[in-house]
Order: sequence, then C-alpha cells, then structure tokens
Amino acid sequence: MSEAIAGLPPPPPGKPPRDASAVIVWRRTWRGVEVFWLEREQRLSFAGGFFAFPGGKVDAADDLVPVRGASGDAAKLVATAARELFEETGLLVARGPRLEPDGPRLEQEALDGLRKQVLDGASFAEVLQAHGLELFASDFRPAGRWLTPPYLPVRFDARFFLVEAPEGQVASVWPGELASGEWIRPSDALVRWEAGSALLHPPNLHALSVMNGFTSVDEAVAALSAPPWCEDFISRRLEFQRGVHVVPLETPTLPPATHTNAYVLGTRELLLVDPGAPDEAEARKLVTLVKELEAAGCEAKAVVLTHHHGDHTGGAQLVAAALGLPVWAHAQTAARVQVPVVRLLEDGEVLALDGPLPMRWRVLHTPGHAPGHVCLFDERSHAGVVGDMVSTVSTIIIDPPEGDMKVYLEQLERLRVLPLGALYPAHGPVVAHGVAKLEEYLEHRAWREAKVLEAVRSFALPAGLEQVVPRAYDDVGSFIWPIAERNTVAILQKLVAEHRVLVADGKYRAA
Repeated sequence: MSEAIAGLPPPPPGKPPRDASAVIVWRRTWRGVEVFWLEREQRLSFAGGFFAFPGGKVDAADDLVPVRGASGDAAKLVATAARELFEETGLLVARGPRLEPDGPRLEQEALDGLRKQVLDGASFAEVLQAHGLELFASDFRPAGRWLTPPYLPVRFDARFFLVEAPEGQVASVWPGELASGEWIRPSDALVRWEAGSALLHPPNLHALSVMNGFTSVDEAVAALSAPPWCEDFISRRLEFQRGVHVVPLETPTLPPATHTNAYVLGTRELLLVDPGAPDEAEARKLVTLVKELEAAGCEAKAVVLTHHHGDHTGGAQLVAAALGLPVWAHAQTAARVQVPVVRLLEDGEVLALDGPLPMRWRVLHTPGHAPGHVCLFDERSHAGVVGDMVSTVSTIIIDPPEGDMKVYLEQLERLRVLPLGALYPAHGPVVAHGVAKLEEYLEHRAWREAKVLEAVRSFALPAGLEQVVPRAYDDVGSFIWPIAERNTVAILQKLVAEHRVLVADGKYRAA
C-alpha cells in the first residue's frame, strides 16, 4: 500500500544525533597489523548483526573523568572512548604505576574485576582514581567524525579514535550487546565484507580500508580523518556488503516510514531497484550515484521494479530516462504502471551481473502484498532484496483485493526456508540475519491473526469491522486503526476461507 491515509499523523522529524565515541584499536603481530572488531547482537535496534569497532554514546558521568592534555568536550569524548573500549573489550588504555612494565601490575584477573565493577555501574572515574590511573589524550588519536543519516531512527555523532592496544592485556567480549569479537587482519575483514558475511557501515568500512594499507600512525590518522564520499560528516555511499548500494529516497509512503530504499546491485554491471521518489531532487541522488559508478567503469543495465506501488515506482520514468535504461518488472506489475516495461521477469530466472565480483540475482515471484511483487536473491552471498515483503520500521499492509494474506504468508514462508543472509527491505534499516527477521515476522502475523479471531469470538452477535478492529488492535493507538482495518480485512478473508469465521452482510462471527 503506497498512498498515505487521511487522518494519520505525519512522521516525526529526525531525531538529533547523540554524541558518541568509537575506537579503532590495533596491534602489531607477526602477521602484520590487526584490529579488534565486534559483531553486534542481532536483537539490537541499531546496527544489529553488523560488525563494528568498540564504542558507544557519551554518558553524563564521562564529564567527571579527568583527561591529561584535553578539556571540555574533547576530554569527555576521550573518556567515553576509554570507557567503552574497557567495557566492550577489557582493554584499559590508561597510565599509572600499576600498568607500567616495571613494578607491581594489575594482572588480568584484577582488570577483569575492574571491568565488572564498571559494567555493574561503578564510576569509571572513581575506579581509575582508586588505582592511581589516568587517561592521556595523546593515547587517543582523533581519527575522523561520522554522523548517522537523518532518516534512521537512532542517530549518533561519532568521533573515532585510533588507539594502539596496551601490551600484556587480553581483549575479550562478554555476553550482552555483543555476539563476538576478535583480532583480525583488515584484509581478512574486507574479504568477509565482500562475501556478505560481515556487514559494515561506512565508517567501519573506511577504517578497515585505511588500516589495510597501514604504514604509520600519522598517515593512518590523516586518511581516517578524510573519508571519501562524505558531506557534513555523512556518507553519500552505503555499501553494507560489496555490490549492494543502498540509496534511501524520501517518498510519499506510509508513516512511520519516510523513505523507500532504492538499491544499486553489482560491481560492474548494475541493476537499479525501486527508484520510488517522484521528487526530481530525490531521484537525482540515485542518478548521481550511478553516474559516479559509471565514471569508475561500471555500466548500468536496467531499472527493476519489485512491484507497482507508487513509493517504489514514482521515479522510475525520470531515472530510466536520465540514464537511458530499460525497465524490467513482473507482468502483473507491468500491467499496473505507466512506465513502459520492456522485459517481463519470471519466477526462477537469474539476472547475472558481470564484474570483479560476479553476482547472480534469482527472481522470486512473491505475491500477497501486490500481485506482481518480486524479490531478488543473490546466489553467492544469499542476500535478499525483498521490497515490501518485510519492513523494519512497521508492519506491511495487506490490502484486499490486491492484497491476499494467505498468499502473503505462504511467500514469507518460502523466503524463510531459503538460506538468507542479509535482508534488504524497502523501508527501514538492513537486517544482517534475514531468516531470524522472517521468523519474527511470521510469529507476529500468527499472533495478530489470533487477536483478530479472539476479537470476533468476544462478541455474542455478529460484529462489523468498526467493532473488531479496536479489540484486535488494542495494543496500539487509535490513530493506527485506519491502516489496521485493511490488515484486519485481509486476516478475516483468510479466516473465512479456512471456515474459522463466517461472514454475512459485512458482519463476522466465529464458525
């Protein structure tokens, strides 16, 4: 469903970013330079399942940590970096008699004890003071600043620091917000990014690229502080795995979503998926990226539409004309759009893209939300571009007569049994572990269906939609009910087809 519904409140404006620090911690080994990276728990609302460097938001108490060689905000950001590094890896970058090579030292067991104290809520400043330890700004080399784009629900203004790991300390990850952590050569980390098994946000991809060519701290700091493709500290390029560029475009979609993700697939031959922005300035963002890639030796082949809704096709004509590209879509989408479709996509066919990293995107016809809806599945990395089968900011609307809940659930199940890696939705952030998200979606749909059936059964007499919806959706605000009504109709049609609900004259009762 693409059009806004009258009476719904507008989406909230983008939240201001929170100050944060991140640490590119490195060491020299016989294998060369290594960095310590972390895999974030997939359940986290921000960057769940992504790989990143230690870091987090500034706490009020970080103001109380003295830092030699810095004051004010600069000291606070260093304190945050030191605290987050200690909490997440156990590495304590501080100076004092008990961390010097000579004399009595804090053994690993003692460091672990201090780490537990801080994680349990003890003051980082008091823990340092109690052991005669101090932070020095010179140990934390400023290495760039990155702002989270405004369309994401959680935003950070992150200052990065380059820090050499202290000798004799052991880095480790404890259970909590992190799934794992390890020392890794930057080249090996980049191989995993290329394979799609380690998703990276732009700051971390840039850091690994710089550290892969490490020659000196000064040169690394200079390169880290001058990333390409950035304006006002926000990256213009989002390539979470190689060959999958995400281009969020502002579209007239349903709140709480404000954008539709267009995708540019490929490493030389390119496909453009869902240019949904009817506004020329928005659509030009996608055109500009493609032209930059073409200037670097790439070749765009076609525009692909996942389905016909306006927030996915609004810019198709403009983008196709600007780049001289044909439009490809399923036959049932071609019949519903104004832009000419020159190639009809069929279930099971493969769209092969040549390049340094060849890609084979298999077309999956997945009706239910829309008759001609298709997903694309990468046979190498198992990434899935899933259009409106899943949203990570809201529930997908199934709107009869074009929407069919039974068919939609069957197609969700079809996707779930695939060996899906990253899941790329049309609305909301990317999901690193696609199968888990699909299972969550199926569980939620089953729960909502049970709520609708329970609501119907709660009435002694046959009930209309205006009675069923408030009880079936008593867990959300009434302003959502206009959208919820369409999903309720779809659920009730499924229940009627299964002979669990009876309908007559627009009234429903349990069978």
